[in-house]
Amino acid sequence: MLSGKHAYIGLGSNLGSRLKNLRQSLTLLSKMKKIEIKAVSPIYETEPVGGPAQGYYLNACAFLLTDLPPGTLLQAMLEIEDRIGRLRTERWGPRTIDLDLLVYEGLITNTPLLTLPHPRLAGRCFVLIPLADIAPDLVIPGENKTVRRLLAECQSNEDVRYYLPADWPVNYSN
Repeated sequence: MLSGKHAYIGLGSNLGSRLKNLRQSLTLLSKMKKIEIKAVSPIYETEPVGGPAQGYYLNACAFLLTDLPPGTLLQAMLEIEDRIGRLRTERWGPRTIDLDLLVYEGLITNTPLLTLPHPRLAGRCFVLIPLADIAPDLVIPGENKTVRRLLAECQSNEDVRYYLPADWPVNYSN
């Protein structure tokens, strides 16, 4: 068992077999050294926000313990996206898989490669809803509000629907 840092990630997919893509990303994360998946939210189907016309996303969040520093964790997530077939051709375009590092411990940082907490976290209900399922009392650094409070204040109008396949969640503990 790791004694590592707490990290929260968002997962999304709207291309190909969306559910398979979410599962595969969690499986690949769970096989990495220095990462332990502690909780996975239910899945929600959400309409895309911004960008071109595209299909609905499946979204979820996961809570990790990790001994990886945030930049290394982000790099590992980008490599998983690449393995699953993510193409970065269009900003806010459709995605086979999208993995976002939302919160890493209480860290606040803004570098060319990484901004923590995720810069649009507080205004996105499609992220806050699954995050509230696994960490409602998590205080978001810089916002000084819990996920539950941010969700109550969320003004976005995207359509977010509970989506529960028969075999979700799967235990991804190492």
